[in-house]
Amino acid sequence: MGQIVLNVENIVKEFKKFRAVNSVTFEVPEGQILGLLGPNGTGKTTLIAMLLGILSPSSGTIRVFEMNFKDQREEILGQVNFSSTYISMPLSLTVKENLNFFSKLYHVPDGATRISELLRLCEIEQYKNHLTRDLSSGQLSRLNLAKALLNRPRILFLDEPTASLDPAMARKVRKILVSLKNEYRSTIVYTSHNMREIEQISDRIIFLNRGVIIADGTPEQITKFFQKETLEEVFLKVARETFVK
Repeated sequence: MGQIVLNVENIVKEFKKFRAVNSVTFEVPEGQILGLLGPNGTGKTTLIAMLLGILSPSSGTIRVFEMNFKDQREEILGQVNFSSTYISMPLSLTVKENLNFFSKLYHVPDGATRISELLRLCEIEQYKNHLTRDLSSGQLSRLNLAKALLNRPRILFLDEPTASLDPAMARKVRKILVSLKNEYRSTIVYTSHNMREIEQISDRIIFLNRGVIIADGTPEQITKFFQKETLEEVFLKVARETFVK
C-alpha cells in the first residue's frame, strides 16, 4: 500500500438534531480509486463537502497529505480538485475564459499549454470560444472535468462525472481516470449511481448508509459480504432496507 494521503478519523456532522455523518473513519492511500456509494441521503455529499472544506465537521479530524485540514486548508486545497455534473461554472464566460480563470486561481504555471492539452483531452476544443451557457449537459460535464484536472491534483473528487455523457465519452472519461492513477499516482474519490462503472474502475469501495460505513473493501469483497452477484444488487438491497426502515 502506498503513502496515506487522506485520513478521516471519527468525523461527525450534525445539522441541529440530525446526524448526517456519524463517526466515519477511513484512510485512502496514494494512487487508489475509491468508490463512495450509498442511497441518496446517506451522507456521501456531506462527507465530500467536509473533505473539500465546504462544510466543517461537528467533530473529528481530517488529515490530507499528513497535514491537518483545519490548520493548513489553503495549502491542501491547492493540491486537490473537484468535478460534479451538478455544479455550474460562470455562464457568461466562454469555455476558454473559464479555464483561464481557474488556471489563475490555482496558479497553474503553464496555464495556456495546460488548457490546450485539456481541451483536446476532454474533446471540447471546438467549443473553446462558445459561451458556457450555450453548452449541452454533456459538454458542461467535460468542461467541469477539464477544470478539475487543471492543477494536476494529487486527489481528485468526482461526483457523478459521467452522468450526462454518451456511452463513448463516458468510456473515454473512465480511461482518463485510470491513466491518471497508473501514470501519475493520482488518488480519486468517486461517487456514482452507475454501479457497473464503479465496479469497473474502483480499487476499493466504501458503502455508506444512514451516515455510517456499512462495508469497506474491493468490489468483489463487497458483493461477497452482501451475498449478491453485482454491486447493483447490493445497492438495491441497501436502498430497499433504508426505505422500509
